[in-house]
Amino acid sequence: MSLVVSPSMVQRWTRLSRRAAAAVVIVLLGLAVLPGVLGAGAIDRLAALFVYVIMAAMWNALAGYGGLVSVGQQMFFGLGAYFTVRLAETGLDPFVAMGMASLLVAVVSYPLSLVMLRLKGGEFAIGMWVVSALTHLMVNLDGLIQGETGRSLISLNAYAPGARRDIIYWLALVAMTGLLGGLFALLRNRTGASIQAIRDNEEAAGSLGIDVTRTKRLIFVLAAFGIGVAGALWLASATTFQPKTYFSVQWTAYMIFMVLVGGIGRFEGAILGAVIFFLIETWFGALGVWYLIGLGVVALLFSLFMPLGLWGAIETRFGVSLMPVGYRLEIPPQSRKD
Repeated sequence: MSLVVSPSMVQRWTRLSRRAAAAVVIVLLGLAVLPGVLGAGAIDRLAALFVYVIMAAMWNALAGYGGLVSVGQQMFFGLGAYFTVRLAETGLDPFVAMGMASLLVAVVSYPLSLVMLRLKGGEFAIGMWVVSALTHLMVNLDGLIQGETGRSLISLNAYAPGARRDIIYWLALVAMTGLLGGLFALLRNRTGASIQAIRDNEEAAGSLGIDVTRTKRLIFVLAAFGIGVAGALWLASATTFQPKTYFSVQWTAYMIFMVLVGGIGRFEGAILGAVIFFLIETWFGALGVWYLIGLGVVALLFSLFMPLGLWGAIETRFGVSLMPVGYRLEIPPQSRKD
């Protein structure tokens, strides 16, 4: 009797991940028709969920995959809203202004990356927070904004409340789908492998011929653009822009919480973390200070007892990967031959 060893296979898609991809398509199609089914309150809340998913995915892309931990991403959130107000005041349709504002955030982030990416580790994290605070102060100097008094996106009143709500919902859904799809495609190609190699060991990645600076700049600008989109969408729902609200560090704290709880460095983790945060906010947000204390306690408990996050623990325990961005080695069982 002898053992017959079947050859191992390197896989990217598994049967489970293919089914998960099909389920995602079905869910997205279902979400697209909900404005005709659900009430105004539910549509507003779902649009908020889509924004949370965008923010979590972009921070996870920057820190979880790129290794660039930032506590200043609220700068791009605030700039997305600020540029939308500014452009709308020129006579642009507010929804067109939102798209252009998001692109402008990406344009602004490029020269900023030339400076900030020279910083490492904690210096980068704190440096981003400092730049965010300075940006907040500069926005306050704009006469149109009137300091912390702020400014409303008045041009949205040209749309009927129901139509406006539905448009914002669909824009948030399309933006979430497009950004997640683009990020997924990026992480699955050679650039995505380079991003993760830089995160693991920047010097080793450079020695292998990877353009470290260019690759880090790409993920930095992408994350800025995505969070700028989130800021513009949030403004469209809230209609009022106040600098102290949009440039508050709480937005980055929320991003960190979602990624930490869901699972940093895991594509599914950011989405799961956003859903968990959304549910906690929906059920306990009215508790005020106690709600914020609760978020801090939950984040602390996850840091101590589940550092890989919820999805990280599931993936490690059961080997489940619904949206794989890497490869896995499938080792078939040995068979006996008499």
